[in-house]
Amino acid sequence: MVEEVEKSEEQKTNDASKHRGVRSDGEEEERRKEGGENGGGGDTSPRPGKDITKRHPLEHSWTFWFDNPSAKSKQVAWGSSIRPIFTFSTVEEFWSLYNNLHKPSRLAAGADLHCFKNRIEPKWEDPVCAPGGKWTMTFPKSKSDTCWLYTLLAMIGEQFDHGDEICGAVVNVRSRQEKIALWTKNAANEAAQMSIGRQWKEFLDYNDVIGFIFHEDAKKLDRGAKNKYTT
Repeated sequence: MVEEVEKSEEQKTNDASKHRGVRSDGEEEERRKEGGENGGGGDTSPRPGKDITKRHPLEHSWTFWFDNPSAKSKQVAWGSSIRPIFTFSTVEEFWSLYNNLHKPSRLAAGADLHCFKNRIEPKWEDPVCAPGGKWTMTFPKSKSDTCWLYTLLAMIGEQFDHGDEICGAVVNVRSRQEKIALWTKNAANEAAQMSIGRQWKEFLDYNDVIGFIFHEDAKKLDRGAKNKYTT
């Protein structure tokens, strides 16, 4: 499992971006200073005709959603308190948004933060999610920040062999622990789900066994739902 390391937030962000191939704005600037883009000399002044506002598009657009614990405490219908925060479609938009969102360790107990492909709602009832399921990892309290970032980078950076199967991810912050779940589209496709689960563990260096639960079972059995797959 990826452990928290004693580094500044900026350094951790840059390390994570290198790990997944999605550069932060700071790293891109440093690379230019070293001459990677301008051919040396450290001159970063714009060239005539050069578009200094160039963006790096992602293969999919993604939306962050937030489920407020104070709203859930009012006993409203499940899912009605989930609200979209922002949709991003470029590397630059991701880092701008991520760097201004609270990390899981700073969210209140009961909060859920989701990141799903645009136009897919993080709900069992969503037609794309309905036939799917989820892999889940568990972490001690305030220890999921780095793994949450690596999960996001693996998703938006299209690192999974079966990336089209992925709907999104959610981090659940609770009083004693935190969980990260990876939601997928077609739970019955065992080969794809096993591939996703194994790759996810590899990306995060997570050594404990993780389980996959069908959404249909979760709806019917709630906490009594059993893992269909494990890795």
